[in-house]
Amino acid sequence: MNVQACVLAAGLILASGSAMAAPVAATGAPTELTAAQLMDQLGLEESNTAARDLPGWHKPNAMVVVVDSPERLDWFRASLPADVTLWPAKDADDSVIVADAHKDTVSAVVGVGCRPDLIAATPNLHWLQAPFAGIEACARIPQVRDGSYLITNMQGVPSPRIAEHVIAMMFYFARGLDHYAALQRAEQWDRMAVPPSQMWAVSSKTMLVVGLGTIGINTARLAHGLGMRVIATRNSKREGPEFVDYVGLSDELPELLAQADVVVNALPSTAQTRHLFNAAMFARMKRSALFINVGRGNTVVTDDLVAALNDGTIAGAGLDVQDPEPVPPGHPLWSAPNLLITPHSSGFSDVGQSAYWDVLRENMRRYVAGDKMLSVVDLKRGY
Repeated sequence: MNVQACVLAAGLILASGSAMAAPVAATGAPTELTAAQLMDQLGLEESNTAARDLPGWHKPNAMVVVVDSPERLDWFRASLPADVTLWPAKDADDSVIVADAHKDTVSAVVGVGCRPDLIAATPNLHWLQAPFAGIEACARIPQVRDGSYLITNMQGVPSPRIAEHVIAMMFYFARGLDHYAALQRAEQWDRMAVPPSQMWAVSSKTMLVVGLGTIGINTARLAHGLGMRVIATRNSKREGPEFVDYVGLSDELPELLAQADVVVNALPSTAQTRHLFNAAMFARMKRSALFINVGRGNTVVTDDLVAALNDGTIAGAGLDVQDPEPVPPGHPLWSAPNLLITPHSSGFSDVGQSAYWDVLRENMRRYVAGDKMLSVVDLKRGY
C-alpha cells in the first residue's frame, strides 16, 4: 500500500534549522512508541545483522527524508546526533532533486521507493527506506536486486487496518449485506431476501490465511477473536501464533483449501506466487467459500477468478488488489457476480499514519547508530 500517497503533502517549502516542536495533529501526531512497542504492536522484526556490520556502512553525514511539515523534520532531528544533516524533500520526485544537489554527502534516502533516477542521483547511497510494503520496483533495478543496498520497507504498519478490511469484506458476504444494499437502492423491504440458511454464523467457519506475515497474523488474530478456526500456510516454517490452529508449508495449500470457508490471500509478489491462484486452486475450494485478496493482484489469474465466480465454483470474492490495477472500464471484473472491489485502499485509516512516522524515525535512529534495522527486505525472497 502506498502510504506515502496518503500522508505526504505537496508544495511544502521546508526550513532546515528551526527549533524542535512536536508534529501537529493535522499531519498525524507521533505516538512516541518505544522500539519494543512498535515491534510488538506491528509485528516488526529486527534484522539478524547490525547495520554497522554490513559492507559499505558508515555513520551517515547526511540523509534525504520526505516529510510533510517543518515540525516533522524537527521531530526527526531530535532523535539524531547534531552532526547528521537531514535534507528535506516534499515528495518522491523532489527527493531526486535534493539527493542530486547533495550527492557527495548523502548516503541514505528515507520515505522513497526504489527508482532508477534516485539511484543514479545518489552515488554514495547505502540505505533506502521505502514508504510502503511492496518492493517489486526494487527487484526491477539490477544494482538493487543484486544486494548492493540496504532496503527497508513499511511491512506491518498498515497491517492492522488491512486485517479489519478483510473482516469487513467477509461480513459483507457472510451477512448478506451485498443483497440488502441492492434492496435499499431499489427501496424494497424484504426480510427473507436472503434465506436464513445463507446467513453465516462465522464462529462455525474456518479461515485459511495464505501467507502468515504481518497482514496474515493480524487477520488471523481478528478471525480467532470471532470464534473462527484459523489455519494458515507460510513459506518459511510451521510455527505460528497460538491463535492459529495449524500452520502448513506452502506445498500444503491445495489440501488446506478444501477445509476453508474463507480463503485470505496475503501473499507478496514473487516468482513463486505469481498466478498461484488459478482455476485448479479455485476448483479445490468449497463452492460455498469466499476468496479475499489483500496480497498482490498478480498472485491471481484474473480470468480464472472471473470464471470461478461466473460458474459458481466459489461463492464470492473480495479484492482490494487486482490484476490489472487500476481495473479499466469494461473489464470483466466489473461485471463478475458476487464480487466486491476496493481500490487498493485497505491500509487507509484515520489513525494509522502516526505509526508510519514512528517507524521512519526509529529506523533512522538505528541506521545512524549502526544498530539492527526494522523490516529489512530480502530481495532474493521477494519480501
